[in-house]
Amino acid sequence: MSIVQTIKSSPVLKKFVHWCLIPKYQARPRLWVKWFINPFFHKKGKGSVICRRTRVDVLPFQPFTLGDFSTVEDFATINNGVGPVYIGNNSRVGIGNVIIGPVTVGNNVIFAQNIVMSGLNHVYTDTTKPIHLQPVTTATITIEDDCWIGANAVITAGVTIGKHSVIAGGAVVTKNIPPFSVAVGNPAKVIKQYNAVTQQWEKVS
Repeated sequence: MSIVQTIKSSPVLKKFVHWCLIPKYQARPRLWVKWFINPFFHKKGKGSVICRRTRVDVLPFQPFTLGDFSTVEDFATINNGVGPVYIGNNSRVGIGNVIIGPVTVGNNVIFAQNIVMSGLNHVYTDTTKPIHLQPVTTATITIEDDCWIGANAVITAGVTIGKHSVIAGGAVVTKNIPPFSVAVGNPAKVIKQYNAVTQQWEKVS
């Protein structure tokens, strides 16, 4: 049995290791984890930049990768506590974005400001327990290559946004968006799609 399996199989050991990595009642790693553990577990590509005021709450028990020449702007938050976060090449995470894994972002993706993407949901169905004491569920958010996500958009767990799509500012995306689409509103609806035959972006009735 590997050391990871040993830790997972023992509730007492698992709780102790969790305490060593994360302060009680917090979601961010201890400083020693940031400085001495994470650099050996997480991958930062050539020419990539994580700005100084970014909150990178990543832990060694889930992957985090930032591709070549990608940028995470100031005041953004990246959290891989319950699921991996993968960001491809030449992508930009804008000011004030929140990315909570599991999230997979492709190449050449543009995120504007104050976007929230969370692959996590809280279970609330047991009315005898506070919600924060109930389990969480996860479903991967996937942003395919060449997408542009407008400011203040919200992308919910399990959603896939297809290649070269545009999500308007303020949209709340609760369902998959096909490739080569423009989506707006709450809940987001597709209003335009690219027609490969006419080579035009056409309105969706």
